[in-house]
Amino acid sequence: MAIHLSKTSSPNTRNGAVNSQVKSNSRNRLISGQHHCGKGRNARGIITAGHRGGGHKRLYRKIDFRRNEKDIYGRIVTIEYDPNRNAHICLIHYGDVWEGVLIDQKDESTSTDMPLGTTIHNIEITLGKGGQLARAAGAVAKLIAKEGKSATLKLPSGEVRLISKNCSATVGQVGNVGVNQKSLGRAGAKRRAPIGRKKPSTPWGYPALGRRTRKRKKYSDNLILRRRSQ
Repeated sequence: MAIHLSKTSSPNTRNGAVNSQVKSNSRNRLISGQHHCGKGRNARGIITAGHRGGGHKRLYRKIDFRRNEKDIYGRIVTIEYDPNRNAHICLIHYGDVWEGVLIDQKDESTSTDMPLGTTIHNIEITLGKGGQLARAAGAVAKLIAKEGKSATLKLPSGEVRLISKNCSATVGQVGNVGVNQKSLGRAGAKRRAPIGRKKPSTPWGYPALGRRTRKRKKYSDNLILRRRSQ
């Protein structure tokens, strides 16, 4: 990752460091507006989380998490910034088709074809739904066992769970690994981001913090062999 150190031409750029390989331009048909509730409000406009500002306006980049183009060579055109995720995305040209995918995706395959110990990301939970696990910047999971119709994965959180062998995943690690080492340059840039989850409030009082609201018999509990808290 090529780091560009900004010159001290203004307080905004002092001590700032950004990735010089990332561009901000994208194709219009791969960008759409999104309904962003922001400001700590829900869809009805009621404040559900305090201490939350408005943030910057965003446009949604359409990402292909299914990777339906099998055995087709593609050309990476640009590496782009996505305001909706901390991983970079890239624009790929498959002949006459333009797709946007997560950066540093190498090979799409199913767990049946992968050897044990393979590092993977963008993992499907439900067959055909698209990748849902290990999609953040620097995220990587590990294939540790295969038995019967299931494969055992160790996720970045430390959780060990089962998925179907037919679920697809991508070999390798998501890019932008050093996102936590980025120098914003000034405190004002940091304050543009959310400050974290505060205790939400509702018209009926505060929630029970999961003690009485968590579903005790969830269907996916049988697939989790070891939780991240263990």
